[in-house]
Amino acid sequence: MVKHLVPAPVDANSASADFWRRYHAFRRDRHLETRPDDPLLPDDVEESKLRQAHNFEILYRYEIARDGEMLSWLGCNTIKPGAPGYESNRHVLHAGAAVLRDHRRQGVGRAWLPLVVELMDRHGCTILSVNADEESGHAFLRWLGAEARLSDAESRLQLADVDWSMVDSWIADGETRSPDTRLEQYDGPIPKAMRAEYAAQLSSLLNTIPFEQLDHGEIVITPPQMSEWYERMAAVQETSHTVVTREPDGSLSAMTDTIWSPHMPAVIHQQFTGVRPDARGRGIGKWIKAVMVRRVHELYPEARWITTYNATSNDPMLAINHALGFRRHRAGAEYQISRDDLAKKI
Repeated sequence: MVKHLVPAPVDANSASADFWRRYHAFRRDRHLETRPDDPLLPDDVEESKLRQAHNFEILYRYEIARDGEMLSWLGCNTIKPGAPGYESNRHVLHAGAAVLRDHRRQGVGRAWLPLVVELMDRHGCTILSVNADEESGHAFLRWLGAEARLSDAESRLQLADVDWSMVDSWIADGETRSPDTRLEQYDGPIPKAMRAEYAAQLSSLLNTIPFEQLDHGEIVITPPQMSEWYERMAAVQETSHTVVTREPDGSLSAMTDTIWSPHMPAVIHQQFTGVRPDARGRGIGKWIKAVMVRRVHELYPEARWITTYNATSNDPMLAINHALGFRRHRAGAEYQISRDDLAKKI
């Protein structure tokens, strides 16, 4: 019976072979349900990712299993005391959970609630934030009483359908409209000597994106965080590519970056793209996006699509992406609920 199912903590660095067997079976089942046409990350790479250190976050992972089968998985994280941006982000606990389709509507999801409230109390969190992009997840969060505070969507650009003449025209137009602006490309990590400057501008731009009604703190990126990102990427052979622009005074005015991995060669992950407010209106956003698409297509001819996520209210970026050929693949929403309202559901 569900009432006898007890969440068990998971330490990926000491997990047994039996755990990995049921974990991989669980994620394969979930993959076949939610993304059957997409590539699945190899088992050894997935394990390496789960074992990686996160020096700026507190992570929790749990499973609910019965008779050697994983029925549900929960991951939670919150900012670590002393981490950049701690004071304005400490009140939020982020969580993500999944239940095998044959075990839904039996109370398995509800079994997580006491644990989540306990974790929130442990760290003084007052808001739980959860993303959903499946109807079962939306339904559960609505039942819980959580509010959809931010709508987002995954969009994909099929590289076989790209209008390369338009891409080249965007590049030419960017160069013409900003003749004194210099474009730089980096294959691999941003140079260490540049990271303080890059992190500061990235932080500034990230805080300009629309968050709709989401309760959130200030985003603060630092060179040590960037170093950790690159270390984790190197451990699983992921490669980053970055395009930036500099104004005549040498300051960074725009940036965009992508990630590619030999484990999933068909997919390029578009990360953040941002243009400084005082540099907008000159086609710089189109310029850097076009240069990036050209670059990764040349480097990875086997790649079939580029995937990216945006808030559905981010009209300027969505307009550029749509013109480039990105089309919505799946929609989602970020839900939030207070600790006290969550406790009422236990």
